[in-house]
Amino acid sequence: MDTLRGSFEALDTADLGPGIDAMDYEQDDSVDSSPPPAIGTDERRMQVRAYNFWASLLDNRNFPAIDDLDPQALPDFGPNSVLLDFSRGLENPEVAYLGARLAEECDGDLSEINQLSDVPARSLLSRITDHYMQIIANQAPIGFEAEFINQRGATILYRGILLPFSSDDESIDFIYGVINWKEMASSSVADELLLEIDQALEHEGDDDAADAWATEARRPVVEEMVDWADGPATLDLPEHDAEPTSLALDPAQMQLADWLAAAREMAHAAQSSEERTRSSLYDAVSRAYDFAVAAHDAPHEFAELLAESGLTVQERAPMTPVVKLVFGVDYDKTRLTEYAAVLSWARRTGVERGALAHHLKTAEGGLKGIISAERAWRREQDGKPAAPKAKGPKKSVVRKLRAMEPCRFESLAGDGEEFGLVVIRRTGDGDVVMLGEVPANAALIEKAAHSLFD
Repeated sequence: MDTLRGSFEALDTADLGPGIDAMDYEQDDSVDSSPPPAIGTDERRMQVRAYNFWASLLDNRNFPAIDDLDPQALPDFGPNSVLLDFSRGLENPEVAYLGARLAEECDGDLSEINQLSDVPARSLLSRITDHYMQIIANQAPIGFEAEFINQRGATILYRGILLPFSSDDESIDFIYGVINWKEMASSSVADELLLEIDQALEHEGDDDAADAWATEARRPVVEEMVDWADGPATLDLPEHDAEPTSLALDPAQMQLADWLAAAREMAHAAQSSEERTRSSLYDAVSRAYDFAVAAHDAPHEFAELLAESGLTVQERAPMTPVVKLVFGVDYDKTRLTEYAAVLSWARRTGVERGALAHHLKTAEGGLKGIISAERAWRREQDGKPAAPKAKGPKKSVVRKLRAMEPCRFESLAGDGEEFGLVVIRRTGDGDVVMLGEVPANAALIEKAAHSLFD
């Protein structure tokens, strides 16, 4: 059973390349309302390198083309990767490529692992496939980390990223996963080393100094006993989550720096929270808007903050430096653009300070709906035609759904999770048929449940 850890730090996007720079909110109409999966900022980590590679292939498309991917030509992280082919269905995708190091860790090779069902139980590869339904639901890269006990009884810490690819730029029919791992030292070995440290400290003359040294030394010694597959890197797992504090000052007495500090605190809480809930994100964006209102009332102080941070204001995107100051200049550029759009909408529609979170929670479509509304308004101001509204699933998905044979409700298994999702189809004759049950996925169930609640 996996033990989920806290979130990664925010993804360093300073050098992501032209793929991300092109994804402004006129060109990218897909919105993921959840905070982005954070992936470590250390450029040595292969998740960051893999993301950079994926972003460089976007070229203003919805997804990079699968024809542009050749894992064997990627010695940097190819050996630690797997390519899943969903073109024949979601339930049991083909394993189109399996890197040598990942295969060795899983006690298998591509000749033995042709489909997902061939993956050895309790292997590292079985862990990475646990997350693939999330990328189908979110239509965007997914970062994750966890620990589990593998088939050899060793405790493995792993972190990875899943990247979507497409053969038609409409649907995700390939997923490229890159995973890195390290093996934790056994408790017996760790205890022996800690005992040796304690015994050595007993011979120190200054007990207080020794105690202080021991406190600092114990945890690093244990951590040095583990090695990541791609070389040394700190684990960087967060400690317990802290609840964001409320404003300590009377708003009437707060200076611009106080508003910025409060906004950054809320943004940090939203990013570091293990659950990274929608509510925490809405609160963070709302607090950023409060700072934007304060900046509008104190233009000279705001100009000084921008100068100190090396930021400038562009007439077309006045809220971009605001969200950069709050969330960080290295925050995901696509998300910064989206949050800036929300702040622009709030300013344009006259939302009062402190009220944006309520609007986000009650608006149709939430944050996603407001971003779409602001994009539509901007297109109208630019004299561009309104973006066509999607009518149902993508054509490639529709074709596959129509080709599926209906099944009876009685065919569903009686055992399993308490809650589940089934897909139905309304035929041209007015009949309703069931196509099947969606494999258990908590994220999909929660998303569907929220739709029911609304």
